Order: sequence, then structure tokens, then C-alpha cells
Amino acid sequence: MAYGTYKGKSLKPGGGGKFAKLKDKLMAQGKSSSAAGSIAATIGRRKYGAKKMATWSSQGRRRTK
Repeated sequence: MAYGTYKGKSLKPGGGGKFAKLKDKLMAQGKSSSAAGSIAATIGRRKYGAKKMATWSSQGRRRTK
């Protein structure tokens, strides 16, 4: 795994790595995948704002196509 990545995703804001890492941490605490994703998204919206999170989400959807 490359330095500064998590499961192939960048740990920089908007790269998806921090989101994936937090989601995995929450799942390790016993949360379901969907609950962990919801909690991680809520935390991200509080930290970065809804507008930035929506931008990053749409960029991520475009990257997977």
C-alpha cells in the first residue's frame, strides 16, 4: 500500500481514504455498513460542510465510472 493512502484511496480531503478509514473503524465497533457510512457522512458534513461533501461525493461517483 502506498504511503498516504488507505485501500487505494488518498487520505487527503476529498480523496475518500479518511471516509473509508472512519467507516471501517465504526464497523469494527459493531455498526452495520450502512450505519457506519451514515455516521461518517454526518461527521464529514459537520467538519467540511454540506457543499464540499456533495462536491467530493459527485467526484467520487465520476471516478468509479
